Amino acid sequence: MLAIEARQLTKHLGDTVIVNMLDLSVPEGSVYGFLGPNGAGKTTTMRLLLGLLRPDSGSVRLLGHDLARERRRALSAVGAFIESASLYEHLSARENLGLTQRLLGLQPNEIDRVLEVVDLLYAGAKRVRDYSLGMKQRLALARALLGAPRLLLLDEPTNGLDPDGIIAMRALIRELPDRIGGTVFVSSHMLSEVEQTAKDVCLIRKGSIVLHGRVSELLNGDAEVEIALDQPMTALARLAAAGMRACLGDSDTIRLKCSRGDHSTAIEANRLLVSEGFAVRSIVPCKRSLEDLYRTTLTASVVDSHGTPRVAA
Repeated sequence: MLAIEARQLTKHLGDTVIVNMLDLSVPEGSVYGFLGPNGAGKTTTMRLLLGLLRPDSGSVRLLGHDLARERRRALSAVGAFIESASLYEHLSARENLGLTQRLLGLQPNEIDRVLEVVDLLYAGAKRVRDYSLGMKQRLALARALLGAPRLLLLDEPTNGLDPDGIIAMRALIRELPDRIGGTVFVSSHMLSEVEQTAKDVCLIRKGSIVLHGRVSELLNGDAEVEIALDQPMTALARLAAAGMRACLGDSDTIRLKCSRGDHSTAIEANRLLVSEGFAVRSIVPCKRSLEDLYRTTLTASVVDSHGTPRVAA
C-alpha cells in the first residue's frame, strides 16, 4: 500500500494553473522529498493532500483511504506541519502541546512521548518565547506527532534555521520513519538537504512533475565533467553543434555529460574547443547531486536553430 497516492491532481487560481495533473506515488516507511523552487506549487499541493483545499479535479488517497469519500479515516493517522510553527509564545512547550492533546482526546503522557522524539524533553517547561527558532520548529514537529501518525507531512521544516539547526533537523527527519514507524513527506527548495535525508524524490516546476525516482538511481546516471574556459556561452553552442550534451555551470564553466567510465567525450570536447581557440583552463570530474539534476532538468541551456544558447524557462 502507498502512503500517498494522487492521481491527476489539478488546482487553478483564476486562469493560472497552480497544480497541473499531478501524479504522486509515495511508498510507505521512508522519507520522500517533494522538491521545487519557490512558487512551484509545493505548498498548494500539500494543502490539497491534507484536504485544506479542494482540487478542481483529480483524487487523493492517504494510507489507502480516499480523501474525498473517507475524509476522517484518511486523515486519522496523518500529522502535518505546514508553512509556520504557529505556537503560543507566552505558553510553555508542554502547555502548547496540551491544547492539541486535549483537543484530540489523547492521554497526558503523549506529551512526554513526542517531546522525547524531538529531543525537547529537557525544555518542556520553558516558555516558547525563550526558544530558538530551531527549537520552535522541533516543537511544531512534536505537535504534528501527537496521536502517533503513520504519515507525516512537513513543509519547509528547515526554513530560516541556522547551520546548527539545519543539521539537527536533518538528523531528526532522517530518523523519523524508524521512530514513528511510518512515512515522512518533506517539501523543500533545499535540494542538498533533501538529498541527505530522502530515499525518493519528486521535482516539480509550475505545478508539474519534471523528475521523480529513487535518489540513488537518479544520481547514478550519466557522469559530468566541468570545463572552465573563456566565452562559455559561445563554447556551449559549439559543443551543441557537434552533438555533445552540455549546460552552463557556475562562473565561466560548462558541464559536459559523458558516459560513466568513458573519457572519450571529454577528450573530444577539449580537442574541439582548443582547436577553435578557446582557452580551456581546467577539466575536472563532477560529483553528481540533486542540484546538478535541478540545473540540467530545469535550467539547462537550450541551443536554438541559430546556434544561440538560451536558458530554459
